[in-house]
Amino acid sequence: MTGYSRSPRLIKGALIAFRPPVPIPSVIPFQINPESLSRTVEANSAEGEGGTETFRLAGAPTETIKVETVFDATDDLERDDDVAKEIGLHPRLAQLETLVYPQAATVIANSILLNVGTVEILPAKGPFTIFIWGKSRILPVKISSLNITEEAYDPNLNPIRAKVAMDLKVLSYSDLKTTHPGYAMFLSHQLVKETMAVIGQANGLASVLGSDVNIL
Repeated sequence: MTGYSRSPRLIKGALIAFRPPVPIPSVIPFQINPESLSRTVEANSAEGEGGTETFRLAGAPTETIKVETVFDATDDLERDDDVAKEIGLHPRLAQLETLVYPQAATVIANSILLNVGTVEILPAKGPFTIFIWGKSRILPVKISSLNITEEAYDPNLNPIRAKVAMDLKVLSYSDLKTTHPGYAMFLSHQLVKETMAVIGQANGLASVLGSDVNIL
C-alpha cells in the first residue's frame, strides 16, 4: 500500500464573515457540502423607450443563491468531544445566526445614546460576508434569510443534527463602493466568468446550423 488515493480531496463550501475592527474573520465551513444549490440571475436592464436602448444594461444582474447544508454532531460525539457532549450543535448554529444579528455591544451603545437624547442613530452594520463554493466562485453576499430545521436532540435537548437553508443575495459592484473589497472581488468573479464563456463558446454558426449562415 502506497497510501495514494485516486479520490480527489473535497473542497468544502464555506461562509467567511469579517466584522471590523476585529482582524480575524469568522470561518464557517459547511460540515457536509450540499448536493445542489439554486441560483436565480435577473438582468438589470436600463429603462428605455425601445430601439437601441432596449439592449442597454444598467449594471450587474441581481443574483440570489439558495443552498441547504447539513450539520451533524454524531462524529464529534463518537470522539467524545466535550463541547458536543455539553451543548451539541449550538455553537455552529450560533455562528450562522449571529451573521444576521447586530452586535450586542452596538445595541447597548445605541440604547445609551438614545437615553441621553441623541436624535439620529445609524442602524448597526452587519458583517462583510463571503460565500465560497470552489476556487472559481468566491462572492460577497448578504444573508437574506436562514431556515433552520433541527432534526435530532441529545437527552438535554441540545440539537445534534440540523438542516440550514440559506437565501443569499450576491453583492455586485452595483451595490458596493469602489473602495469596498467586495467591489474588486465581484469584478474578478465576472472576469473569470467571461473567460469561461469564451472557452465554452461554439466555433461558429456551422456547429449549430450545419453550415455558415449570415444572420446579420
